[in-house]
Formats: sequence, structure tokens, C-alpha cells
Amino acid sequence: MNDETPGEDLLALAQDFREALRHSIYLVRRLDADGELSAAQISTLKMLLEADSDGGVRVGEIARNQGVKVPSATEQIIKLERAGLVHREADPADSRAVRVRLTAAGHTAVESANARRNAVMAQILGGLPEEDRRALAAAMPVIGRINESVQT
Repeated sequence: MNDETPGEDLLALAQDFREALRHSIYLVRRLDADGELSAAQISTLKMLLEADSDGGVRVGEIARNQGVKVPSATEQIIKLERAGLVHREADPADSRAVRVRLTAAGHTAVESANARRNAVMAQILGGLPEEDRRALAAAMPVIGRINESVQT
């Protein structure tokens, strides 16, 4: 990140982008309104799916990624564990820590949620003019780079 103070144009773009993201989050949450799992639960499951080959995710990392405190993340994990979607295990690198992994049912739940979300989103995007869909497709690599820059 650079230490220069951003100009007014860049600050305006940043505000517009943040607002668009905020509204997009609301939209994604509405996509899950009819599902069995909450948007937060699906988000947790997707995070675990992405880290599945890494041996699971520590509870503290789940909390950080969700923007909540560890007790809230733990409560969410307990609910998912009771539903048979995740399991907790001791972290081999630190006996005080717990890692969370998806179960086979958790994988299925993520796949089902993705299919449902994608179908609804495709219907929404289908209502846009072709020019808007092309502009959105062109913006996806930029959004990906923004996400990567924040994660590293």
C-alpha cells in the first residue's frame, strides 16, 4: 500500500465501490433467505472448503474472516458441527488451538448453496442488457486483484 494521501477522485471511487459491495452483500444474504443455512454459515463453510487441502482452519482465523469475535465464531461452528457439516480437531502444531474441517455433508451443503445462489444470480444477470453483462465480466479480474491485494 502506498502512503500518499488519495485524491478526491480516488476517494469518491472508493466510496462508490464500498457502497456497491455493501449492497452486493445484502443481495447475497437475500439469496440465502430461503435456504436451511444462514449466509454466515454458508460463508464459513465456503471458507473451510477453500482451505480443505490445508488441514482445516483455526477458529481465530474464521472469526477474523467473518469480522466477529472468537466466541461468536465458536457458536457458529458448534451449530454447524451439530448439523454434521463440520468437525473440530486439535491443531497438530498447537495443542491449545482447534482446527475446523468440512465433512462430506458440509461439501454437499456448499455445492447445493452455490448451485442455488448461481441460479438466482444468473436470473438477475439475465435481466441486464448484454452491454452491462460484458462490462461486469470485464470488471471481474479487477475485483479479483482487489481481493488478492487485501488478502496478502
